[in-house]
Amino acid sequence: MKRRDFLVSALALPALPALAQSDPFDGFAERHPQFRTLLIGRGGDLLVERAYGGARLDALANIKSCSKSLVALLLGCAIDRGEVTLEAALGDVAPGLIPSGAAPEVAGITLGDLASLRAGLERTSGPNYGAWVSSGNWVRYALSRPMVAEPGGRMLYSTGSTHVLGAALSVATGETLLAQARARLGRPLGIEIPPWTRDPQGYYLGGNEMALTPRAMLRVAVMMRDGGAFDGAQVVPAQWVDTSTRPLTRSPYSGLSYGYGWFMSGSGWALARGYGGQIIAFHAGRDLAVAVTSDPTLPARSEGYFGALMALLDGPVLSI
Repeated sequence: MKRRDFLVSALALPALPALAQSDPFDGFAERHPQFRTLLIGRGGDLLVERAYGGARLDALANIKSCSKSLVALLLGCAIDRGEVTLEAALGDVAPGLIPSGAAPEVAGITLGDLASLRAGLERTSGPNYGAWVSSGNWVRYALSRPMVAEPGGRMLYSTGSTHVLGAALSVATGETLLAQARARLGRPLGIEIPPWTRDPQGYYLGGNEMALTPRAMLRVAVMMRDGGAFDGAQVVPAQWVDTSTRPLTRSPYSGLSYGYGWFMSGSGWALARGYGGQIIAFHAGRDLAVAVTSDPTLPARSEGYFGALMALLDGPVLSI
């Protein structure tokens, strides 16, 4: 059996029997009750698959802000198809999205600024999230925020930025974000992408609330690790995988570098990160791909549970 054929088959297998309770992954689950699933692949082999707290590896899980990384992948696909460019300004791609009262700089915000969370607009995440999703027009609300930094400057973590990016991609391609995700990622990866939250205007939420199974998350990680290819097909352009995982800015919260939708650690991991401790990660140098799900209702701060997850990646996972 070819290496890639083995991996495709292995990702669909039922869970293997758990190892001894003394192993680091079971021990981690005992110390962190919000930990739910863990899948680790190296090369074409599935090394670890665990489920805790009643979770299942083939059940849909809310990947929270890992959605931002998938929207960024759709940007790369649209660029490859000639539908948009990284430097394209919002005022050129989707001028109809810009509200009349927006700051003059808004029209010049590029798709790359939005994907790298450097739009310069006041954030809609954190304490501002509730007011944003309670508004009658999420795109208008996000683009009406005051400018607090130069576009393309510092990182301002904001789901509103990725939501605007998703809406702009819908306008530019003529396809909903769901249709793009299913055709450009779901079908070539052989994974299910069900409908998720829409805003009042019908745009799918770009940056939160998507659902994938842990096994599907691992396939995304394998594809990224292998330069955008999966099962003999190029799903995402290899150049975009490289471009999107080059550091452009840095998170003021975790200290991790950030590119176009992906965080990078100093130890060589590139990862998507979602609230509560959802992770899609790959380490090209070690040929590793990892998927982690956790209770999506509990916080996972960089100095708390998310920090523990990074220690798990940098310790037991890298040592496997």
